[in-house]
Amino acid sequence: MKKSYAFKFLFVAFIGIHIPLIGILFFVLFFEHTISPTSILIFSLIMTLLATGATLLVLNQLIKPISIASKSLDDYRNNRKLSILPTDYTDEAGLLMCNIQESIYESESFINEKQDLIYMLSHDLKNFAGNPQGLAKLILSENPSESIKHLADLICESTNLQFRYIENFIKLLKEQDQVVKTNQEIRTISFENILPFINEQVEQRLIDKNIILNLSVEVNEAKLRIDEGLLVQVLVNLISNAIKFSYFDSVVKVRIYKENSNVVITVADRGIGFDKNQIEELFKKFTKMSRLGTANESSTGIGLYLCKKIIEKNRGQLTAASEGKNKGAEFKIEFEL
Repeated sequence: MKKSYAFKFLFVAFIGIHIPLIGILFFVLFFEHTISPTSILIFSLIMTLLATGATLLVLNQLIKPISIASKSLDDYRNNRKLSILPTDYTDEAGLLMCNIQESIYESESFINEKQDLIYMLSHDLKNFAGNPQGLAKLILSENPSESIKHLADLICESTNLQFRYIENFIKLLKEQDQVVKTNQEIRTISFENILPFINEQVEQRLIDKNIILNLSVEVNEAKLRIDEGLLVQVLVNLISNAIKFSYFDSVVKVRIYKENSNVVITVADRGIGFDKNQIEELFKKFTKMSRLGTANESSTGIGLYLCKKIIEKNRGQLTAASEGKNKGAEFKIEFEL
């Protein structure tokens, strides 16, 4: 019986059902005096309650390993927390826990190895890209002819793009780790405190294109399930994206307000916009919609993907809307209070 989980359940159920019947039989057969129907009824109820209580206690112990296994999986999926499951069970439930623990540790090992390899590869690629860039800068320092200078500039531009891609690959890995490890605690976010920092991050981009950043704060603070640093990163990314696709001498509007029971943050521009059927493509990893900005700014195609992942992992929603090409765009973050 120790090795059969199903048999344990059947045995406990059988005993639980028949304890009242066995008790009544003994009570009737071995009680020496006349038994009234009321006494039999009361005795039956007492025996039934005792049997039910005992059965529930035993069944709870039988279900315990499944509950432990389920909690271990939830901890790993939500917080990347590794649990040590008990190995003293010898039935099917014990085998299930052993398999779950092995699978979790194998998955963690695979993730760590994959990240180590990508970090190593990124480091080596930086070195390889750095060599031609160094040579190109050396050529430029020697006052070359215009044609050679143009070729050297192209080499520098190409290697800078490679560096940017490598940094974004590393950033993607780090952000995925940070999102997974988010503990979903409620924090008080002060929008008045973070907006000056955000403005500082995007100030040079605004100056370069003579764009005005219009901030409208109707909610001073809110209790949200997101780290302040992650929220700042998302907003800087969305505002930078709006600036990139806005025309010179225009306006980018950021509004923070309450709508029903939600805190809403919108980032709107009057730039190149997009078609409605392209909305899903916007948030894909390395999207095909990666485009040059209005001042030929390059794009790697993972910024919006990261923003959406961060917001969704922290109990929010990120959506996009546009009335069409050259009619601007609006990105909307919603957090339920």
